[in-house]
Amino acid sequence: MQAAGGTPLSAPTRPRRVGLLLAVAAFVLVADGVSKSIVVARMADHQPIRLLGGLLTITLTRNGGAAFSIGTSMTIVFTAIAVGVIVYILRTARNLRSIGWAIALGLLLGGATGNLLDRIFRAPGSFQGHVVDWIELPHWPVFNLADSSIVCAGVLVVLLALFGIRLDGTRPIPAASSPQPAISDLDPSSLDPSPPNRSPADSSSPDPSPLDPSPLDPSPANPSFGDSSPTDPSPRAPSDPDNPKSEYPEPRITVPGQADSADRPADDGR
Repeated sequence: MQAAGGTPLSAPTRPRRVGLLLAVAAFVLVADGVSKSIVVARMADHQPIRLLGGLLTITLTRNGGAAFSIGTSMTIVFTAIAVGVIVYILRTARNLRSIGWAIALGLLLGGATGNLLDRIFRAPGSFQGHVVDWIELPHWPVFNLADSSIVCAGVLVVLLALFGIRLDGTRPIPAASSPQPAISDLDPSSLDPSPPNRSPADSSSPDPSPLDPSPLDPSPANPSFGDSSPTDPSPRAPSDPDNPKSEYPEPRITVPGQADSADRPADDGR
């Protein structure tokens, strides 16, 4: 695109979604921290509370591992992983222009930060603290809101990848295959079934035209057809209608010894 003065205009860009990412992360972090504080204050010496007929149970559990009590003996490793994830998300946010990715990364950032704070500030020690889990479902490990946020972020990331949505909100353009030309776009001469015109220089034996007389046609229209007999250069004597033999001269018989008798005058006996 160009402006009125000929200055090229760049394509409109999507606004950055860093604010949305930080807002989602802050909401998850606050909700996770408040819920953990309430559970630690009220459920330290309290029996588990069963709700919804046993579908949901509120209990207090300390987890030294990852989400859903995985790897309880690798607290320091998961702490380092959480720090790396947070740094990566903050660096990626500079190019973030997709709402879906902003929500997904915000959920992941809030969940990772919530569990990281527990590992830094809770017992038994700095960067080795145990995460507070308090939500229990039937046949499922105990978890917290930060764990739920991380799982939801993973599901959303998979969906965004399936739909081909990038961080900047665009989708990859498929490779355009060469379209076949339509029949209406073809040259009409290419659809003519008649053979092309050939000049005498292109062919030594061109096909005779149906309108031209054949060399073997004896009709008057063909002046090239004539008598195949050799032409007699000597003139013929006019034919006599009263004497038909005059057209064919009578042969003379010559007797040996008298070859010159016809040419000599008769002997009168003198």
